[in-house]
Amino acid sequence: MTGKLSGKIALVTGGSAGIGLGIAKRFAEEGARVFITGRRQSELDKAVTSIGGGATAVQGDISNLDDLDRIYATIEDKAGRIDVLAVNAGHYEFGSLGEITEEHFDKIFNTNVRGLVFTVQKALPLLTERASVILTGSIASIKGFPSLSIYSASKAAVRSFARSWIADLKGRGIRINVMSPGTVETPGLSNLMVAEQKAEAVAQVPSGRIGTPDDLGKAAVFLASDDSAYITGIELFVDGGAAQI
Repeated sequence: MTGKLSGKIALVTGGSAGIGLGIAKRFAEEGARVFITGRRQSELDKAVTSIGGGATAVQGDISNLDDLDRIYATIEDKAGRIDVLAVNAGHYEFGSLGEITEEHFDKIFNTNVRGLVFTVQKALPLLTERASVILTGSIASIKGFPSLSIYSASKAAVRSFARSWIADLKGRGIRINVMSPGTVETPGLSNLMVAEQKAEAVAQVPSGRIGTPDDLGKAAVFLASDDSAYITGIELFVDGGAAQI
């Protein structure tokens, strides 16, 4: 039995932990040859072991355009193309209006907006006909949360890019969709939320639990595979219903 992504070449940015690792694992299980990026080599090495399937790690920061060039040169040399591009690398931190600093703004926008734009643009020569591009958004793109205005705005930009880019790429057969998680159990979340805050988050989810990286991985497989061949430009909420109430 072959997987839904058998023979595909996939790149997952920010693939060393959390949602990105969940996506990479599912891609590998479905038969894809997976490349991942991340900033910390030690974390990448651990991730490659847990992903299996001959996964390859390329260290780099997507907000650094020289790093992006090196990442794509490596993939071109080793695989020659990209069939699935999951742009997951992102930065998340709190900052209340009145206390927002230039550093806070730049950290978030340099990765979540600038980095995402050039990750996709620089991939274009390697993307095959009928390639699937999956952008990681957030329910914060449509819901207001205290101290998250800059992050939320960055994810609203991600949603907007998908709509425009499918028009820009009309005729190439490349699909671009946004996958927007709610609260997900990741190492980053554990650093930001205490148990009481997690319980409050769960109370806001109709499904009654926080999401897992594997929940996002399964949804990403759908968007990456031919199961979604006639779907492009959408925002798929993978949030247990949190954005709908």
